[in-house]
Formats: sequence, C-alpha cells, structure tokens
Amino acid sequence: MKVHPTIIMTTQTEFSKRPEVTVDTMGKVHNPSGQGVAAFSSKKKTTNTDKSSSTHQPQKQNDHETRKIEEGSARRNITRKKTDSSTTGHYDSRNKKHGGAGKGKWVGGGNKHSDHLTLEEDLPLDENDPLYVAEEDADPSSYVLSSHETADELRISGAGPSAYDADNDKAVYGPMLTCAEFKIRVSDAVREYFDSSDADEVVRCIDEMKCREYHPEVVKRAISLGLDAGPRERELISRLLACLHPNPLSDDCLEMGFEVLLDSMDDLVIDIPDAKAMVGSFLARAVVDEVVAPAFLSNRNNSHPGDCVVEKAVQLLSREHCTARLEKVWGPGDGRPVSELKSAMDQLLKEYLLSRELDEAASCVRELKAKHFHHELVKRGVKIAMEEDGRDHASKSSSLDAMAALFKFLVQNSIVSEFQVAKGVQRLEKILPDLKLDVPAAPSMLDEFETLAREQGFLHIPSGKA
Repeated sequence: MKVHPTIIMTTQTEFSKRPEVTVDTMGKVHNPSGQGVAAFSSKKKTTNTDKSSSTHQPQKQNDHETRKIEEGSARRNITRKKTDSSTTGHYDSRNKKHGGAGKGKWVGGGNKHSDHLTLEEDLPLDENDPLYVAEEDADPSSYVLSSHETADELRISGAGPSAYDADNDKAVYGPMLTCAEFKIRVSDAVREYFDSSDADEVVRCIDEMKCREYHPEVVKRAISLGLDAGPRERELISRLLACLHPNPLSDDCLEMGFEVLLDSMDDLVIDIPDAKAMVGSFLARAVVDEVVAPAFLSNRNNSHPGDCVVEKAVQLLSREHCTARLEKVWGPGDGRPVSELKSAMDQLLKEYLLSRELDEAASCVRELKAKHFHHELVKRGVKIAMEEDGRDHASKSSSLDAMAALFKFLVQNSIVSEFQVAKGVQRLEKILPDLKLDVPAAPSMLDEFETLAREQGFLHIPSGKA
C-alpha cells in the first residue's frame, strides 16, 4: 500500500512543531543522577523540515489587533483606537478619555511628548471668558463686598470705607459680612446670651460686625429664638431689645425689624401655633419699654387692617395697669429678683410637704428656670423640714425623710445636680448657730439628713466637712 507524499509531508510538519523533551522543558524532575535523560539543548535547531514548514505557517498577528474578517461576514470589522502598534504593539491607556468629560485630568505642557504635566485649572485664563477679570484692574488698597446694594454706590460716590479688614489689610466698602453670615453670628450671640444674661456682650458683638444694613434682622432673629425657648428666655429678649435701643439699633431699625417679623408670621405659625399671641406680647412690651413708638401700631393697622398680632398688642395696652402687668407678661418664669425667687421656692416646698407629690414638685422646680440657684432650694428645703418637725426632735422625722426623698428624685431625673445639693448643705452648716435659736435640735437633724443623703446616693461630701 502506497502512502501519498502529501500525507507524509503533513505528518512531518506536525511532528516538527512539537518541542523536544529536555530537562528544561520538563521542569523539575526527581532524577539526581540524570540517568536515562539525553542532554539536549532546549533551543530548537533549524532544519530543512522547519524551513519548509515555515512557509506553510501564517504570519503571526499582533495580540491587540482586531482580526479582519472576510467581506460579506455578518460580524463588524472593529479597529482598536488610540493604539500605537508601530512602536510597542500594546494598548496605550494614556490616551483614554476619563470620566467627567476629562475635567481635572493631567495634560501635557504644550508638547505632545513633553514630560511636564500640569492641571487644566492651572492653565492661563482666557481673556474672552465672560468671568475674566484682569488683575491690574483691581484696586490693591480696597475691595468691595457685593452682599449689599449700596456697596458699589458708596465706593463710586467717594464715601469713605465703612470698615477695615485686618486679616487681609484692606479697607471694606459696605457691610463686612453677607446677610447669611450675619444671621448666623447673631443667632450664636443670642444663644450665648440665654446662658450668661449679659446684654452688653451682645451689644458689643453687633457693633464689631459693622453691618448696619442688616440690623433689622436682629429683631427678627432674637424674637424667633425666644419663641422656641421658655418664659425666661422671652423675658431676656425683651430686656435685650431695650438694651439695644437706641444704639446700635435705631428707631427705624427696630420698626423695620418688627415689620419683617410681622410679614413672616405665616411661616412662624407653622412651627409655633401660638406665635401670633407671643409676638403681640413682644410688641406690647416693646411699646411699654419705649423701644417702639405707639404710632407704629396705628400705622401698621392702617397699612394692614385686621392684623391679629397688632390687635393683640393693642388689647394688652388697653388693660388697666397695663404697664405693671406687661412687666410680668412672661409669667413666673422670667428673670425675677432673688427675693421673689426665694418666695416661690418656699411656696412649692411647703406645698410638697402637704401633698407629697414628687412629679408636681419637680414640675415647679423646672418652671423656676434657675439651675444656678438650686443650692438655695436645698438649703430652704431642709430648713423648712426642720421647722416642721418642731423644737423637740425625735429619732424619726417624717418631714426630713420626705425632703430627702424629694432631692433624691430631683437628682435622679437630672433636675438638680449633686454639686448644688452639696453646696446647699454646706451653706446650711454655716447658719447652724442662728438656726439653733429656733430649732435646738438642728445640728442632729442636719447630721441625719446628711446620712440619709449619702445612703441614697445624692450627696458625696465627706462627713464632718463643710
């Protein structure tokens, strides 16, 4: 049987493609002696058979190039873009367009093959840009804040600067701050005023901001914060308005501020249903304190007839002894004198000893709004309990036990601090000589109260120390 020569040629070609089996091609083999392995080189020698077979092999294509399909094929001919195959033959990702339309990407410094890279934001500005401003056109000695309409007018008219910016060493025409920044600073100053009750500090803060154009906003912001707080804070706001008049807030600024406040009542009522009644009380109190002229009410009533806030203010001013009543318009939670605060403490402590209702007594203590004065409450409470038990003190004291239970309840509910309790006991020890004249058993009763307080965990001062 004869074998066709083409088959022989094909078989030889297939065998010629197979690499020789050598030590290098097999890898690591556990054969230390090397017996039975021919020491051939891994490099394949070129033979005539290989030369002949190379003529039949197709030319190797680049791995990253898209293979071209014959014409008429249903597949699309795709060409890889932005690939410089003439140099490396690999895909170059440097030409890839990144996200964000390429904004902020690193680009060359003018030369395509330059190694100097810069950001697009660092490129020189375009003079044709509508927002382009030449640096030589700017005045190096001053700048204008465009937060108010009259800033440019003041500069053009030749008026002097309204303030000086020490940080930038430049003069300022117009307000120092924007309206939003001014509101934030006023709000912070008013909140600090609620804690310190120092109206002079608020006046100093408003003067330092140098923003007279925004002074009507002080009235609106202060009263709005007072509406969200309690009676004590509202009383402080009324006193603050009296301190701000006439400097730095003039009559026009105060009237304009109340105008702005009255125009925004629809928004305030959404969050505070009683806003109209409280703003009417603020307005009536301002008239009594001579902060706002009475003619403001009539002018507002003529321009806005049927305004319930103005009608509420007129009603309060029409009552008998309106001046004395409006001085206490915010009820018992105002900044009353110390004598009145002591009287209110005595009243609630005596009512507690009669009813023994802890919740009601705690509610009355909260309404006092006097956390800094709770040591007086402890002092007067223990003193009243001693007086209730009488001159002849027995081994058991019901009033003293009830008073200890009250202060334990107040401390556990974070109404009265342990520091205030300790301070009240220390003040009580200092007046024992005078207290012994009315209650001879006062020293022993005080020792009993301190023992109860330590056992119940609301007194931590050492025994026998003032």
